[in-house]
Amino acid sequence: MSTTLKFATVGSVDDGKSTLIGRLLLDSKAIFDDQLEHITAVSRRRGDDVADLALLTDGLRAEREQGITIDVAYRYFATPRRSFVIADCPGHIQYTRNMVTGASNVDLAIVMVDARHGVVEQTRRHTLLVSLLGVPHLVICVNKMDLVGNDEAAFQAVIDQFTEFAAKLELRDVTFIPISALNGDNVVDRSPDMPWYQGTSLLRHLETVYTASDHNLIDTRFPVQYVIRPRTTEHHDFRGYAGTMAGGSLRVGDDVVVLPSGLPTTVAAIDGFDGPCTEARSGDAVVVRLTDHVDVSRGDMIVRPNNHPVVTQDLDAMICWMDDRAPLRPRAMYTLQHTTRTVRAVVTDLRYELDISTLHRNTEATELGLNAIGRIALHTTAPLFVDDYHRNRTTGGFILIDEQTNATVAAGMIAERGR
Repeated sequence: MSTTLKFATVGSVDDGKSTLIGRLLLDSKAIFDDQLEHITAVSRRRGDDVADLALLTDGLRAEREQGITIDVAYRYFATPRRSFVIADCPGHIQYTRNMVTGASNVDLAIVMVDARHGVVEQTRRHTLLVSLLGVPHLVICVNKMDLVGNDEAAFQAVIDQFTEFAAKLELRDVTFIPISALNGDNVVDRSPDMPWYQGTSLLRHLETVYTASDHNLIDTRFPVQYVIRPRTTEHHDFRGYAGTMAGGSLRVGDDVVVLPSGLPTTVAAIDGFDGPCTEARSGDAVVVRLTDHVDVSRGDMIVRPNNHPVVTQDLDAMICWMDDRAPLRPRAMYTLQHTTRTVRAVVTDLRYELDISTLHRNTEATELGLNAIGRIALHTTAPLFVDDYHRNRTTGGFILIDEQTNATVAAGMIAERGR
């Protein structure tokens, strides 16, 4: 079991995401007394009888004034079983792009649902994005159960609504938990007020969910980020390639191939944060040295001889459009960032726009506006080394950048043709 779990909280506005995180931090004793005193004082000045736990994550002044989450807030805590990195994502549709950023590299997503309102449009939108982003584990927290009398029927109604919608999505592991973030029911400890619920508390689930098999340990992918050539007499012959393993593993002595040249060589040494090591695995940031002086540059990729990614200049991809200034249109040119490789790309076709509520594919769409999701075709000015996103989230993902403003305008997930 992985010692660190990265998870995101998503859902509609006022479903209680920030309050849930505050409750997790409070009941797991992960906040200091002065922090609790501060938010208690702020809550009293605002007229609240009890401490507003959402203030622990709503750090921006605008967030506190409006009572909503705008930016992604990151928090860290640990229990004896596991360490956690939390991304508290905005619920408002205006900040969907922030939500995509926060949930793009997590192991698990918590989708908050208000027991009184059930599955709403933002629930569907965020669940669709979680599915597209390939998040392996999903927890549906049916919140505010205290406001529906802790009624099992209300909980079951949400399960039925969600299951009907999610049947068309690619979700691997879904768990439903009834909670009250405000009161702490089923958050850290099981609640005596819902005896009909036989599952674990949320924290217990987070501590025990198995994530070791979520990473691609088969396809070795090492995108080169930086070439290290010290200009000193002592290290005049040193040539190392720094980067982060995007899949599989590398060991000293392994036969490898450098793309795009296709030149074969062997791993001579691997240096990690703590010094030399014999192996690097997916997610490790290392410096790799090779036995031969082959030509390797930033953006190249080191792979195994008989296990190559697809080398292509034509991509099919699902994208979430994030630009509020201009929509995506066919024939438009963008900068495309894929792993450590940057190329120019033109949109050759907008295949369809996906309706959030019905999952209907609108093939008549001529553009994608802010927060729209659709499938496009791209042609790049140089080859990329890609995998299907559902096989490898790193080598299957990319971003599009506006060449005039240098702003990120879209997040893309590469799909196999025919899917």
